[in-house]
Amino acid sequence: MVSMKNYKLFRWFYTSSGKLVVGGKNAEQNDELLKEITNSSKNYFVMHTSHPGSPFSVIISDMLKVTKKDFKECAIFTGCFSRAWKERKKKTEVHLFNSENLSKKRGMKTGTWGVSAKISEIKVDLELVLVKQKKVYRAVPEISTKKSDILLKICPGNVDKSKSLDRFKKELKDVELDRDEILSALPAGGVRICKK
Repeated sequence: MVSMKNYKLFRWFYTSSGKLVVGGKNAEQNDELLKEITNSSKNYFVMHTSHPGSPFSVIISDMLKVTKKDFKECAIFTGCFSRAWKERKKKTEVHLFNSENLSKKRGMKTGTWGVSAKISEIKVDLELVLVKQKKVYRAVPEISTKKSDILLKICPGNVDKSKSLDRFKKELKDVELDRDEILSALPAGGVRICKK
């Protein structure tokens, strides 16, 4: 099993069933993550959007224990942290792979991997909720958490996330809000606070 001791350096969240999902923040991290996964003796479920500009997200769990709900949660997470969010789309399509079907050939661009077989496609809405996981702010799929734990609902928007910090501080009633923590929790691009 991959330990992913440094998973907090990546994009990450825990599914409702407690499984860790880890995704790359950029092309270099996608490579780093997939190299670790494909070099391990285990096989994992991996997701990426149907278009470029997406994290590769990996469900760090025994494949037999992964549920349909875990797939849906990981797919929403992958879609929301892709270019589709930046482009303010409402939906996107995510592809599911088996890590043993991924390969990296010499000359391939950083972050680009070959895929010999796709398992399925999942269409997802681009919406997340802000919660605390492991005592830090995380933007996660709404179905991953209890209603009582939801702090804010967020959607793709026009205002860049770095310019929305004061609004987040006010909405979260958190005067000590760590700028880097909240920025690292949110997708790249514009963010809009939606109604809960």
